[in-house]
Amino acid sequence: MSTGWKFAFSRRWLGYLGMVIAFAIACTCLSLWQLARRDEARAEIEHVEVNWDSTPRPVRDVLPSLDSFNSDDKWMPVTLSGRYLLDEQLLARGRPLDGRPGFEVLVPFRLDDGTVFIVDRGWLPAGNQQDAPDVVPEAPGGSVTLVVRLKASEPTIAGRSAPEGQVATIHLPDIAELVGQPTYTGAYGLLSSEDPAPATRPTAVTKPVADEGPHLSYAFQWLVFGIMAFFGLGWAIRQEFRARNADDPAERERAAERGRRAAAKPRSDAEIEDELLDA
Repeated sequence: MSTGWKFAFSRRWLGYLGMVIAFAIACTCLSLWQLARRDEARAEIEHVEVNWDSTPRPVRDVLPSLDSFNSDDKWMPVTLSGRYLLDEQLLARGRPLDGRPGFEVLVPFRLDDGTVFIVDRGWLPAGNQQDAPDVVPEAPGGSVTLVVRLKASEPTIAGRSAPEGQVATIHLPDIAELVGQPTYTGAYGLLSSEDPAPATRPTAVTKPVADEGPHLSYAFQWLVFGIMAFFGLGWAIRQEFRARNADDPAERERAAERGRRAAAKPRSDAEIEDELLDA
């Protein structure tokens, strides 16, 4: 006996519909999240393109207070004049480069006005026999003029620690406590140049590659997944309708027509080969 489509309004199928709607909402949220990630990547590219090769400015012009930093000034080159505090050098651990474990060398730099700015002099590989670089090139002594590119202070990471002389993250407020002097805590600097320049220095940071990543394609994929869920639900309802109404003359005629179309459809070489192997 024909039951029509009444079953589709049962509690079971309404529950399935609710699950599909929830899944589609989750896919939409993930799509929007990917678009937000793309916007962040594009903003980072813009910062690099605008700031990387700009004319260096005095640090006080860009950072008017010790704790100030505007994200639009990331990668902005600034000039510093003063002396390295060589005895206060630190190593930031957990800094891989090209698949190799390593460290970044942080040296506090006392400016001519008495404030301290944290300078990241570059990257060094981990040692062969110890959890530290084999050799750390010494920063130049005496009066030095630097050009550095600004980066924001890093957050702390719960549960991550470091041995003496090292830090787990470049969290400037914590480093300022170690230095014990008035220190910039909003931003630190990636070393671009030193004058006078030493004979050797850690590996310098290179200009980031302008790549926004696959976020746009991922956003479209999540939307497609959400839409496909509704098609899948419709297909499942259709299959149950056919099963429940198999004895209905109209449905039997439609089933026969589907069979005729399937029989008339040209078979692929793979299907013919499977049939011969089965025989």
